[in-house]
Amino acid sequence: MKKGLLAVLCVLAAGCSTRGQVNPDVMQIATAPLTCSTKAECDMWWQRARTWVTDHSRFDVTTATDSLIQTAGPDGGKRDLAYQITKASNNDGTSTIGFSAHCDSSLGCKPNPWEAGADFKQYVRGGNTNANANVTTPAGTSTPPATHPADAMPGQTMPSPTGEPVSQ
Repeated sequence: MKKGLLAVLCVLAAGCSTRGQVNPDVMQIATAPLTCSTKAECDMWWQRARTWVTDHSRFDVTTATDSLIQTAGPDGGKRDLAYQITKASNNDGTSTIGFSAHCDSSLGCKPNPWEAGADFKQYVRGGNTNANANVTTPAGTSTPPATHPADAMPGQTMPSPTGEPVSQ
């Protein structure tokens, strides 16, 4: 009886064994630094970052400066992602664009913050992606996209693979 109840609970929870796991190919995309080299490239990437956030967020953009793009939210236990994008100058003249996404639901976020981050990075670099589309990896397999805490600025909140915010 207990095994049957556990099986039903796992099915209702959308699969016990896969929750919180991130595809390694998605992590590879997500962990690649998003660093632009020239002012022209950085300006173009920053504009793409603003476009991506505007097109993908269910929350309004509340701040849009030369170094911060931030949306309202998350709120009310919703699974929708709120975003915070930062741009910081590096000592070598390059700039790094950081990505943070989180929601306010104990059930996890939709889309997965890791997938959204990988999609964001590909779009900003010039790829034609969609938050709901899969990413084609170098091996030719199709996987969903993601993010990584390494792209966050110090003190910025980043999601864990399970969608929980992690402070860096």
